[in-house]
Amino acid sequence: MAASERSIDQVVDMTSSFLQKFRLYETRSNFYMIGRDKNRTFWRVLKLDRTEATELNFYEDSTAYTEAECFETLRRIHEGNRSSGGLKFVTTCYGIIGFIRFLGPYYMLIITKRRKLGEICGHTVYGVAKSKIITIPHASVLSNVAYSKDEKRYKRLLCSVDLAKDFFFSYSYHIMHSLQRNLSNNVEGHSYYESMFVWNEYLTRRIRNNAKDCMWTVALVYGFFKQVKLSVTEKNFRLTLIARRSRHYAGTRYLKRGVNEKGRVANDVETEQIVFEEAQDGNPVRISSVVQNRGSIPLFWSQETSRLNIKPDIILSAKDPSFEATRLHFENLARRYGNPIIILNLIKTREKRPRETILRAEFANAIKFINKGLSKEDRLRPLHWDLHKHSRKKGTNVLAILGRLATYALNLTGIFYCQLTPDLRAEENPSTLENNNGECSTYDLPSKDDETASNSAVESGNDSKDATTLQKGVLRTNCIDCLDRTNVAQYAYGLVAFGRQLHALALTESTTIDLDNPLAEDLMGIYETMGDTLALQYGGSAAHNKIFCERRGQWKAATHSQELFRTLQRYYSNAYMDAEKQDAINLFLGYFQPQTDKPALWELGSDQHYNAARFLASTVPESSRSTMKRSLSESSILSESSSTATLGAVARHDLAEKDEEVKGLSDSAPEISTSETAMIGTSMSAPPPIMEEIGLDQILENDCFCLDGRGDECTCAAFDMDWVSSSGNSCEDESYGRSTVVRSFETIPESRKIESEISVIESGSSSRKRDEVTVEEEEAVSGIPQGYLRWVMDEDGHFW
Repeated sequence: MAASERSIDQVVDMTSSFLQKFRLYETRSNFYMIGRDKNRTFWRVLKLDRTEATELNFYEDSTAYTEAECFETLRRIHEGNRSSGGLKFVTTCYGIIGFIRFLGPYYMLIITKRRKLGEICGHTVYGVAKSKIITIPHASVLSNVAYSKDEKRYKRLLCSVDLAKDFFFSYSYHIMHSLQRNLSNNVEGHSYYESMFVWNEYLTRRIRNNAKDCMWTVALVYGFFKQVKLSVTEKNFRLTLIARRSRHYAGTRYLKRGVNEKGRVANDVETEQIVFEEAQDGNPVRISSVVQNRGSIPLFWSQETSRLNIKPDIILSAKDPSFEATRLHFENLARRYGNPIIILNLIKTREKRPRETILRAEFANAIKFINKGLSKEDRLRPLHWDLHKHSRKKGTNVLAILGRLATYALNLTGIFYCQLTPDLRAEENPSTLENNNGECSTYDLPSKDDETASNSAVESGNDSKDATTLQKGVLRTNCIDCLDRTNVAQYAYGLVAFGRQLHALALTESTTIDLDNPLAEDLMGIYETMGDTLALQYGGSAAHNKIFCERRGQWKAATHSQELFRTLQRYYSNAYMDAEKQDAINLFLGYFQPQTDKPALWELGSDQHYNAARFLASTVPESSRSTMKRSLSESSILSESSSTATLGAVARHDLAEKDEEVKGLSDSAPEISTSETAMIGTSMSAPPPIMEEIGLDQILENDCFCLDGRGDECTCAAFDMDWVSSSGNSCEDESYGRSTVVRSFETIPESRKIESEISVIESGSSSRKRDEVTVEEEEAVSGIPQGYLRWVMDEDGHFW
């Protein structure tokens, strides 16, 4: 007895400990989950009732048992239930993912196999390797509903969420939060489950609301985690890249676009790059991180999945004339990261068949509209740069240019850097990051002046490496899908930050890393893998990595063939697989909860925030639709009125139009001159000294560059609007007003029409050089009809 008392006395404070290995047992009437800590210091017991067919009842024993006491308890349970079969071992597991109910019984999801992915500050991060779903009620109490066709289909749908792929967790480290937040704030209780990056928040809600702690469940983050060991000048360090996908407005490419009413955007991903040195001789460990963000263009827009059109219409809804949802989105970013919010917009400036340009103009107008209501210091800082156009120019080093834009952004936001004491990073105590005597856990957030000074010290190479610096603000990058071009830009930003991080850790003398440096190649490989992972999750195929392939000198024909395959793979996934995948996500996240008297999930239509076609049909009288169709085909973007921002509206030209008219649609798109760009650049609010040094006005050339520092003097909203003024018509027809939707061009279902339209456009641009498919490239994609090949290529002869 004395030995037992000594063992219990040695147990650490329960609020500072966690369970990480479990054994599940069952009797006819109950499940018993036995959990222990890593060092086998204490054991806990959780009992789940199996006698209720549709209810979830559990009892958490607050006693901390020794190993001997725990097994004695199990022996007694076995003896007490011998008449009904006794106590049976079910499985070993590593945490509860959560509980869910469809139409019948409750199910429990558990992790049955894990794999180690890496460590952060001595805290292990695991990936889910295998999971299992267990029916809680005993078979003897189950009703016929549990065996119904709908119940089985819901269960299959839930199981289609592959938890063994790209889900990760940590028992002791709040992996759903950035390093800076973990070291700055003490997150108590269950609040960290409510993070936007915890995907099983809904599944764990029931047990978290009734249990005293979260020791039985694990918080799952979905996205990407990769950690590698690297060295520079014979000094070892670890590089960690984390991508956290938001659970808010989550889904697949064509079913989740733009923003919802709460300001949550599709494909919202937080990317964190952490660098820390290996601990040696008990010296303080230097660690640094930098965070960036990607997310869909925060407007109400959508695309309808089409099996006949590989590039569906972009449909812009005008339901939010004051851009309230857009404002909510950026307010959320400011709360999460602070100011400034720097927006790098990579979509196209001009197209023969306008698609992206519609969103480009409306996004610029939204930023300008929002900035009018913000103080000078808090205004959004947009950077518009057409990556697609510049990547096709011979002799243009896209990565170098993006690196200069990244340098500008990092000068504004800074990076996070501090020191940790190695002996206080023990994994047994998860609160060491918040409650220890190390330099990072108890420091007060520096004032703005102190922060600026410390950031400058690190960047300028001063010796005060022990000064804590904070990142304040964030770079938000987007293209149309926030996958391919965005990933290239995020790599360029990560490379510039990497140089500063290594310098802060005293591993290099310079704050920059050349693109030819082996470290740059290592980092590019990790970002390329991350891009492929995120693209598969959202788009259904790996990312288009043409720029990365060209950087490595990959054979052009091989790259061309790879891009074609990924385009077809993405098209097939979007057209045939995404609907069921979206249903599974909605079920897993709790956005759809089945009810017996309601339609089943698969009986519902698209869950896109607004189905633009239905919205159009329901708001426009039949008598006015013919007028509207004509108006949309003749006009594009409205100028801003005094009360609302402008609305972009473009439709395809009729195939019977003359070649000159089609050519005129393209040629009428003026580009901003260099002098205009320079004038826009001078309107920025307090530009840093680096502006003149790197020549951003030359980088952005004819693309708009504006930080909206002087309010109305900003001209970013008009950067691509003049080209639609030739018709003289307005979309703001009195018959329907601005509360309609706008299509980029009408879908042509027959492939013949698409081919003929492409030929008309090409014939109208004979003066422009075209990239032809070489003989080698044709051989690489042989067997595919040339008509279909043209169909999946964009207007510039590149795969979309």
